[in-house]
Amino acid sequence: MTTTGADVAEEDRVFAALANATRREVLRLLREEGPQPVQTLADHFDMRRPSLSEHLKVLREAGLVSEQRSGRQRIYRLEAAPLADLQDWLHPYERFWRDRLKGLGALLDRMPDDDRT
Repeated sequence: MTTTGADVAEEDRVFAALANATRREVLRLLREEGPQPVQTLADHFDMRRPSLSEHLKVLREAGLVSEQRSGRQRIYRLEAAPLADLQDWLHPYERFWRDRLKGLGALLDRMPDDDRT
């Protein structure tokens, strides 16, 4: 599988968005509680609303949330597709570590037990 510069830039935006604990918490809230207006999300954090809006902008630019206007409110919704793409990217590393741990388990099984008391 080859990646283009656009794919790399998109992955970088997703990783950068997920690097921040506040943004991960926003994603968790949207996953568990569904779409929410900005003020409802802001009530979960000890920060001013403009600061949260900056976090939402980063998530939006990474494609992790979408925004829909409803009157004067902006409703945010989780968009999980970039997370699936990220999981696809991480899968070979997961397989790598699983194989390494399996090898370690086999090595430990072959080692004699230490019966010293």
